Amino acid sequence: MPDNYFARYLPLLMHFGIATVLASTIVTLSWLIGQHKPGLAKMSPYECGVQPIGDARGRFSVKFYLVAMLFILFDVEAVFLYPWAVILRELKMFGFWEMMVYIAIVLVGLFYVWKKGVLDWGLTAMKRGDI
Repeated sequence: MPDNYFARYLPLLMHFGIATVLASTIVTLSWLIGQHKPGLAKMSPYECGVQPIGDARGRFSVKFYLVAMLFILFDVEAVFLYPWAVILRELKMFGFWEMMVYIAIVLVGLFYVWKKGVLDWGLTAMKRGDI
């Protein structure tokens, strides 16, 4: 083992250096060798087909953010369920009932947002002014 503390990080530094040089080389070669022929199809909006008009800093409905928070909530739930499932046999019935309480709490949250209309993307909830 080297006596110098920073010598241990030399392989990591070399890895970052090689990765940076390789990525830069690939991008530069693509720019130099690639064809630059703009056309109607290449300049059209990507995927959605909607012409970009108006201000780029448009306002979004709060529903977008609520759905994003719901996604994070259920993503975190999945993160907690996986390790629980791995050690379920060691936890026996206590672990089972503990997880049932956890899932019940998450389901209460799901039913709450369902009743609030967060998951309803139709125009009826927006017209009513619920959200």
